[in-house]
Amino acid sequence: MTSENDTSPQRDDKRNLLVDKLDDAIHQLAQEPAFSKAAKLPQMMESARQVLLEPGGCEAIEARAAELEEAGVFSGSDWETPQYLVPSLTTYALKSPDANMVVIEALSELRLLAVAKGNYAHDSVSAEHAHHYLTQVMAINLWLLFSAPTEAERETQGKLANISRQLFQHLAERIGYEHIVDQLIDEIWRILKQRPIQVDAIKLMITQIALCQTNPEIDLGASGQGAARLVSSLYGPTQACQEDPGVGIYRDRLERMDNAALQAEATGFARAMHDTGLVSPYHPVLLRHLLESGDHLVSEALGLSSTGRDCLLCYRELVHALIRGGVYPSTPQAVYGLALMLERGILYQPPVAPAMWRQLGLKLSEWSQARLNIAFGETASPRARLLEGVMCMLGQPLGVGQGNNPTCQSARALSMWAYNDPDYLLQMVAWAARDDEIIMHFEGQPISSMASLTGVATELPIDLDPVSLIVVPHLDRIYAEMGRRCIFRDGDPHRWVNPEFHGWWSGRGFRINVDVGTGQLTGVDEFLRHFYASYHPYYNGNQPLIHPQPAGIAVTDSAARFIGWHAITILRASLDPEGQMRIYFYNPNNDSGQDWGDDVVVSTAGHGERFGEASLLFEQFASRLYIYHFDPLESGELATISEDELERVKGYLYRSWGSDRIPPAERQADEGPVSPPPSDGSTE
Repeated sequence: MTSENDTSPQRDDKRNLLVDKLDDAIHQLAQEPAFSKAAKLPQMMESARQVLLEPGGCEAIEARAAELEEAGVFSGSDWETPQYLVPSLTTYALKSPDANMVVIEALSELRLLAVAKGNYAHDSVSAEHAHHYLTQVMAINLWLLFSAPTEAERETQGKLANISRQLFQHLAERIGYEHIVDQLIDEIWRILKQRPIQVDAIKLMITQIALCQTNPEIDLGASGQGAARLVSSLYGPTQACQEDPGVGIYRDRLERMDNAALQAEATGFARAMHDTGLVSPYHPVLLRHLLESGDHLVSEALGLSSTGRDCLLCYRELVHALIRGGVYPSTPQAVYGLALMLERGILYQPPVAPAMWRQLGLKLSEWSQARLNIAFGETASPRARLLEGVMCMLGQPLGVGQGNNPTCQSARALSMWAYNDPDYLLQMVAWAARDDEIIMHFEGQPISSMASLTGVATELPIDLDPVSLIVVPHLDRIYAEMGRRCIFRDGDPHRWVNPEFHGWWSGRGFRINVDVGTGQLTGVDEFLRHFYASYHPYYNGNQPLIHPQPAGIAVTDSAARFIGWHAITILRASLDPEGQMRIYFYNPNNDSGQDWGDDVVVSTAGHGERFGEASLLFEQFASRLYIYHFDPLESGELATISEDELERVKGYLYRSWGSDRIPPAERQADEGPVSPPPSDGSTE
């Protein structure tokens, strides 16, 4: 492969000529009206392909990132919204035999590189987010850095395979080789502290790091030392499988072990699982073997406390049936979900155990089976795959993610039900998976998910956990229909939709600080005083929050610029280890650790957070809040909140998403247009 550092005069001349052609193509595309851009796009893509094949081509594209996007190269495609791009999907694009697919993926990565390096101030993506995304992309595709094209790649892609490799060499040189692996390891641990249900992408990153470490041709220097715990948790957490012998050989070894050796294996697996939230494929092999050896060793292998052990003993037959039905080497995370489900003690709720027996025997519809097979393959049966998802969601209710989909409302609902009303969640799963239909009621009137044909998502989501994969399309359509039934009402539709959609415990009292028609801030002081009176322990009589409550936030980037409206769940308010009052909340976004600008950085660990929680100082959270619910029959002490405290919150607000929404009476200078909150129920 020709190096990007090849600067011979002939190559320079050729590259300069191709870059000039690219500039012409960009200019022509930019001049075209939106309806006819598609006709000019192939010419521009071909020019970009030729530039990318040349030494220094990636650098040339990076320098033109803003021009390319402004010209409309990403318009109408998945790459138009980079804030929603999924790193794990880049592999398929970069391996594609379609030249346009490879090129547009490369253009997108180089655009984000320009953003990450501070050379392009993007409206939707911060420099930190871009850097984070590229770090994940490089983790998943490390093979592009350290290996030549395979024969299969050469056959299917030809010269396109060189584009991907030159792209990743350029990314590595710009970000720094010496930092890549260490940053990846730090990033993996940061995400794992949030205990997401979906960990396939994380496992793929760890696998790539392990392959690099064992490849004698790759010199990582001193980096990668922190990966040992991650790699061993997947491929060798115990003495009997530390060399990754394979499931068959490990099963044979178990047959020859005595109780002491089995005890050591059980303890080792449990420790590795609870340390990382990851489960080795060897763990299910041990757990299934231990079903014949007594519940003491089963409890040890699950790492249960006294609460979990008692639950296991009370519901022994059910737990054994769940292990036999849903715990396999191809569904290893079911072990962690089962352990945490038992630790929560939710089987003691009278409806839950019978509902789990129903889940074990549930006959899935053809549509549900096909969806699960398409998303997860056929290494496990659809029933086992869904059972794994159910156990994980009940064990990790705050680990639900919305994927690359505008379905934060549905993800929040699933999380809230798993957290607060698990038998209701199991009923939803049964309806969706068995009947291909969910019926909910809105103000006494039934709404069928099959009669409501359109939802917020324009396509069926696929990058979700098994439960979300089956249930979210139904919830999305119902949620959108509830919004449509409020379209002619004054005010924000979430006032009526949220309690009907999420459950009776959602407060019927409702506050919003944005005028729906104009997008201007309104009643900010009263909004904040009432929020403090409802949620702050110092002003509500020290009453802890009993039920999780839906709320809406105005998301901002690291420069405190408004990005969009987003649905979250307020979980609790309490003092952190430093004695400062914080709000702890659930964010259905796949990564809750975000920088919202003006020193408002969402924390996911280190400030008293439980697994899956995000947190902010109370006043910082209040500054990004625009909707919340409360019990109208309970009142706090509005008058006791000091003006100084309110001014601090308003300062955060006016320096960020409220900067161009200040009411005319308070406005000091003319401002530009504002973005009103959604009135169609598309987001929170």
